[in-house]
Amino acid sequence: MHELSVTQSVLEIVLTHAEQAGASRVQRVNIVIGELSGIVGESVQFYFDFVSKDTLAEGAELVFRRTPAQFRCQACGATYEPQGADWTCPLCHQLRPEAIGGQELLIESIEVE
Repeated sequence: MHELSVTQSVLEIVLTHAEQAGASRVQRVNIVIGELSGIVGESVQFYFDFVSKDTLAEGAELVFRRTPAQFRCQACGATYEPQGADWTCPLCHQLRPEAIGGQELLIESIEVE
C-alpha cells in the first residue's frame, strides 16, 4: 500500500515540472527503481492510472528501469552485486554487507508535449 503514497509524490513532481515547462500533456515518465527499494512497478502503474485522472499526466506511459543491489563489504571494503539471496562477500566470504546501491527511487526524465 505504500506504493500509493509514493505514486502520489511522483505525480506531484511530474505535474510541477510539466506545468513549469508549459506542457499541455505528459507523454512518458521514466522512473528508476532500485532492487532493494521494495517498490513494485506494476503497483505504481496501477495507482498512477488512478491518481492521474483529469490531470496533464492522464494516460502517460510509465517506463521503469531497475537497478541492481550493490554492496560494500564492511570487513574488506570490496564492492559487489549479490548473487540471489546470498549477500556474502565474494572476496572474503564475510556476511557484513552495507547497501550502497539499489535503494533508489527517482524520476529520471519526463517527456511532455
